[in-house]
Amino acid sequence: MPLETIEIPREVQDAKMRFGIIGNAPTLVEAVKRAIKVSPIDLSVLITGESGSGKEFFPKIIHAYSSRKHQKYIAVNCGAIPEGTIDSELFGHVQGAFTGATSARKGYFEEADGGTIFLDEVGELPLPTQARLLRVLESGEFLKVGSSTVSKTNVRIVAATNVNMEKAVAEGKFREDLYYRLSTVQITIPPLRNRGKDISLLARKFARDFQDKNRTAPISFDDAATRAIEAYRWPGNVRQIKNIVDQIALFHAGETITEATLAKYLPHLPSYVPTVAKETSHSYESEREMLFGMLVRMQQEITSLREQIGNMSASDSTAISKKSWHNPTGFDEYINFDNDADENQGREIIDTIATPTTLEASERETIRLSLERNNGNRKNAAKELKISERTLYRKIREYNLD
Repeated sequence: MPLETIEIPREVQDAKMRFGIIGNAPTLVEAVKRAIKVSPIDLSVLITGESGSGKEFFPKIIHAYSSRKHQKYIAVNCGAIPEGTIDSELFGHVQGAFTGATSARKGYFEEADGGTIFLDEVGELPLPTQARLLRVLESGEFLKVGSSTVSKTNVRIVAATNVNMEKAVAEGKFREDLYYRLSTVQITIPPLRNRGKDISLLARKFARDFQDKNRTAPISFDDAATRAIEAYRWPGNVRQIKNIVDQIALFHAGETITEATLAKYLPHLPSYVPTVAKETSHSYESEREMLFGMLVRMQQEITSLREQIGNMSASDSTAISKKSWHNPTGFDEYINFDNDADENQGREIIDTIATPTTLEASERETIRLSLERNNGNRKNAAKELKISERTLYRKIREYNLD
């Protein structure tokens, strides 16, 4: 049945309008229906889907349509909290529990008592914290860090993850009993590439939002550009399309966007399919996908540089300065040749850099260079690479970069 003729229940339409959810894809409508249906029943819910697909809207729907709607709603990004402090953040601590604990502190579970707590990136929780969370789910009890007194809380837990949880359980990275407790009800959010004409609807919506917010001239997409938008796989999902439309709306205000214009803002057109997007290849698809995209852009820039070198004659070639080529991926690495270097020598150097043996080797080198640039500061390196510190720590251990 075509998307345009699907009958969408009134309550789903109301929820979509209330929370700014755009699209009529059957899988999206089904996800909203499940969220509304489970809302009045005090069950734990696990929301799964790729990074950037919009999982954060669904805990809000569940809370807003539940009996807890007048109580607190707290969202916690588990992947952004360092392992050493996450227990204190979630469960609180008593004075003197650790160095720097000059006073007692409430944790999120105590603050959210009576309401709803949303645990985003729950798959990133360390195993000791998983054991504490399981106790909360089973009995509503927890211990503050440094305390032997049992505290009670009455919260509803909604969790979300982009990790393949069954694989994480099989690999011993996530407790099986906790997985079943969290996933009493599962809601799967579809990736943008599977939502058909929702993609072009979102593109037009983000273009209008940018225009209204910044008072710029409107843009429109011609038919070829619209088809290209719907054919592209959008590995970064809704987050990626908003980012790209914002750029286009800024630099091409007042224009009709063609496929050629659109192509300048996408790594490949119309169907870029990164190998790391497959669930079977790794449990942390989104971070590797992002790193791979950076490497793709670096490859393109190096290809351009190779062409420039090919046009140089051996007699009048000069050293390529740092100003003549800069890698737009954010890696401030430059390639310099001596004045007497010939074309073949230059090509040999660039081929060495441009052809990593494996994706893992490229990823390892990318992280190593970032750590080098930031003098070993992992927080700054994680920010530069646009991944969580926890993910960076894991990669450092995985690639023996300590």
